[in-house]
Amino acid sequence: MVARCTVDYVGRLTAHLPPALRVIMVKADGSVLIHADGGSYKPLNWMSPPCSLKENEADLQEDHALWLVENKAGEQLRITIHEVHHDSAHELGLDPGLQKDGVEAHLQVLLATHVGVLGKDWSLVRREFPTPIGPVDLMCRDDQGKSVAVEIKRRGEIDGVEQLTRYLELLNRDPLLAPVTGIFAAQEIKPQARTLAEDRGIRCVVLDYEALKGTQDPSLRLF
Repeated sequence: MVARCTVDYVGRLTAHLPPALRVIMVKADGSVLIHADGGSYKPLNWMSPPCSLKENEADLQEDHALWLVENKAGEQLRITIHEVHHDSAHELGLDPGLQKDGVEAHLQVLLATHVGVLGKDWSLVRREFPTPIGPVDLMCRDDQGKSVAVEIKRRGEIDGVEQLTRYLELLNRDPLLAPVTGIFAAQEIKPQARTLAEDRGIRCVVLDYEALKGTQDPSLRLF
């Protein structure tokens, strides 16, 4: 519904939205959301389910209607509707959910498939290589047969460098693997993370996700 309305929230605190044209959304799960045309994607006010919605006929005044939205805790969202500009209902059906592209798991699969972009004649030992504190994303061998641990992030920050540092410390205790060097790979690496990684002898690699998917020339897969 698009309507000129006043909204008051009464509960653990009070909040007031003066009269203005807004979108009132009542979803099938019972939630009620009040949106403005700008400022943010978040609602100005809302009531999460489970809650009830009823029109309080005793409070009808002239052309004004009062909607009372109340949850189990007794909190209320009082929506006074002054003028309705548009009112419609639509059954959206079952939503399949958000399907993300370019998440860390996808980057890991792609880089494991194209491990050669990290270096000529490199090979993959395995994905999710175990350590006592959790698996490192990729364990590889370079062209000289030396072990290289690769940690992959969408956004490379200091925490990721610290994580890889802990993995390397443990992996280098294994005489069958040592010496193990590290690569910190991400679509974007923050300057502070790059500085820390390079100070610890960890190589930083910025990944081009679209190029790894094969949409560009293979020579441009990393930059």
